[in-house]
Parts: sequence; structure tokens; C-alpha cells
Amino acid sequence: MEAYRKGIIDSHELAVYSSIEESFPYFLRSCPTVGYPKQLDFRWLKKGKVKASITFAISERAEAISLPQSPFGGIFVEISLSSAELEKFVKAVVEELRRRQISLVKIVQPPKPYESGFDLINYLLYKNGFAQESVLSHQFFIGKKKIKKLAKKEQSKFQTKAKEMGAKVQAGPIQNFGFLQEIRAWNREKGFDANFDDKRLIAHVSEYPERYFLISVLKEDKAVAHTLAVQLTPDSFYYFLSAIQPRCALKNVGELCLFQLFQLAAEHNSNFIDLGSSDTDAGANHSLIFFKSRFSNDVCNKISWSLML
Repeated sequence: MEAYRKGIIDSHELAVYSSIEESFPYFLRSCPTVGYPKQLDFRWLKKGKVKASITFAISERAEAISLPQSPFGGIFVEISLSSAELEKFVKAVVEELRRRQISLVKIVQPPKPYESGFDLINYLLYKNGFAQESVLSHQFFIGKKKIKKLAKKEQSKFQTKAKEMGAKVQAGPIQNFGFLQEIRAWNREKGFDANFDDKRLIAHVSEYPERYFLISVLKEDKAVAHTLAVQLTPDSFYYFLSAIQPRCALKNVGELCLFQLFQLAAEHNSNFIDLGSSDTDAGANHSLIFFKSRFSNDVCNKISWSLML
């Protein structure tokens, strides 16, 4: 692993490395992005230990984004830092990006369950000139024991529902990618956006097959619903892509998918489940928020920041 640059600031050292083929708990930090020839990891070191880090994809237009085409990027604190130490890291990163003649910096800071320093990090970004670009509200179910308890308590009820509907629920590793076309077609038929990059997703699944799980509901051996569950971090599950066939006459199909997601999370000893945001072009999608509220016990915002250099 060869460093692009190192700089000493007080007792800390800012080191910049290529993130490609590195290993991170949040695996998307090591995945390259089309149109961004460089992907760099900025690390705040003290006595050789990483105390905080952030990964940027660098575009040909001299934009640094953490991270494009991913749910989020952002600053991660690895070892406890004081507010002063963390602010020095933010300043050092900005100065290094400026030295590299970057014109625009964008950071999508993950919600609090992914990064406990969420509030302090967002405060320091604001105090250092970053402007808030957007806010998305994510719904979560938090608590390893609570996930296991809910999965055990509701298992018989959902098994009975599926049996009464004559439906079968399957969950496991992805065997083929035909479901992507069905998700796209079903969502478009309902008038929803179906903006996902098939090639990028297939590449990620091929490289990290153990992190992706397909949940499907079948009626007479034909799929009527799909949900893609992703282990963005080893201790969590992310509710990524989901769609129900518009002409499906079955009720509560979405609930069957979500409950199976809880089953997966319980089996993998997850600490939390991220049900994602619920937005439309017009604003908050209140009906989806209400649906997810039955399977969530917390809400946290995902904030996007930008800074012109």
C-alpha cells in the first residue's frame, strides 16, 4: 500500500492512499466509481493508528465526492477523538484537497447508527464552511436483542399469512440477475423511479457475494415481489431495492419481505436494520414512512454537505 502523500500536523499525520482493493467494514469505500479515475482514502493517524478517515472519489472535473453512487460516504471515527482533534482533521482534509486543486467537495455523512459521532461531525462541517445541500430521513430498527425478539415473536404469524396466501418466501444469495429487470419494470409501471446502475450492482455482487441477499415472494412459482438486502457493514442490513408486481392481488406482500429481512438480520447477529429514506420528488412519502414505522424504532437523518474551494 503506497501513500500518495503524508503531512504532519501537530502530533497527527494526514496520510492519503488509494482506497481501491483496500479493506473497510463499509465495503463500498473500496469499490471504484465510473467517471471517477481516482478514489482516495484520507486517514488521520497518531502513532501509526488510524483515528478518523474519509474516502473521496475524484472526478475528472476536479470534484471530490464522498461517495457518489453509494448510499453515503462521510467521515468515520475509528478511535475516540476530541472535538479539537476532529476539527483539525476536517481542516487538514480540506487543505489537502485545495492543494490538489479540487474545486468542489461533497460529503454525504451517514446516519448516526453507522457513525456515533454523527452530531459532532455535522456540527464541525457546518462550522468549517460546508453548506447543507439535502437531508434524507432514514428509518431504523436498532438493537440486536430486539431484532431477534421480534423475529422469534412474529415468525408463526407471518408463516401463517404466507400459507393462507398460497405464497412462498425465499431468501438467500443472488443466483442470477433477472430480478433487476422485474424490479425496474414493476416500479416504472407504478410510476416510481427505477434509477440504479445494473452494471455497478452486478460488479459489486460479483466481488462481495456474501454481502447481498435476495428476498422474493412467489405465487405459483412466479415472483410477485423482490427485496434486495445488503450488509453495508458487518453488523447491519440495508433495505435497498424493493418492488411488488402491480397486478399482484395478494395483500401484505411487503410485510412478508420486511419480516424476512428481520429473519436475515437475526441470523447474522445484526445490531441494526436500515430501512432507508422515503422520499418523492414532491417531498416526504408519508404512506411509505407509515408502512416502515411498523418495522422501525428510530429515525435519523442523512445529511449531504458541499464546499466550494
